[in-house]
Amino acid sequence: MYTHTPVLLEEAMQFLEPRPGGRFIDATLGAGGHTRELLRRTAPDGKVLAIDQDEPALALESFGSRVIFVHSNFKEVGSAAAEHGFMECDGVLADIGVSSMMVDDASRGFSFMRDGPLDMRMDRRQPLTAGDVLNTYSEKEIADILYTYGEERRSRPLARSIVRARPLKSTADLARAIERVSGGKRFGQIHPATRTFQALRIYVNDELKSLETFLDSSMNVVRSGGYVVVITFHSLEDRIVKNKFRAPSVPGRVITKKVVTGSDEEVRRNPRARSAKLRAWKKS
Repeated sequence: MYTHTPVLLEEAMQFLEPRPGGRFIDATLGAGGHTRELLRRTAPDGKVLAIDQDEPALALESFGSRVIFVHSNFKEVGSAAAEHGFMECDGVLADIGVSSMMVDDASRGFSFMRDGPLDMRMDRRQPLTAGDVLNTYSEKEIADILYTYGEERRSRPLARSIVRARPLKSTADLARAIERVSGGKRFGQIHPATRTFQALRIYVNDELKSLETFLDSSMNVVRSGGYVVVITFHSLEDRIVKNKFRAPSVPGRVITKKVVTGSDEEVRRNPRARSAKLRAWKKS
């Protein structure tokens, strides 16, 4: 079984306040760490609606009859809740970011550290892949994607190098095209391919638009007094969550006075927590 340590677990539970008999939605199941804790704290009869667009995640482990699994994008939380009787639930949780399972699977193409196909689809039912973007989009379109979704300052020379390297078939091909412009990894700095891979992943999966849709829907799904808790991993996502919580589509208030981050101890135990940020909202 895949082992995974969920980030900001205690902090998420603190804001969700799960109690026996509670009903919660884990909109990004992943390896199931948050769902497992929700089940423990809502025992014996609490229930969780677990959603994930990556089908293998839904087959990781059987949690029994107290969990309903839904193969869907988290932006569809509203329709999933309505279909399975989770409207007016006690809370919704989302851990926004590519799961460790996907990153560690070279065949998914998410990591420049593992050579694999230029895929990057979280849901393999969708047609668009990173390879389609890199090999068919114009130089300007690629540069715009790198700048908008990766905040990559060298987006134009990188896009030029990518177009010149066509056809690109693997993550190694893309990494080499990036290194021709940016060089290799320098001590104390992020790898030069990080922002490009991030930008392509966000674009291919339409992550920012999906996040906005999810936030509006989740606020309508929870009961009065219910909670929406979101964990993000980079500034573009966190900015969207912060702004949505400050100007919600339904009455409610932010209950995190400032963004919550992992403790030094958690970051030592789980490096993935280093960039994690949590914000929580309560419906009036």
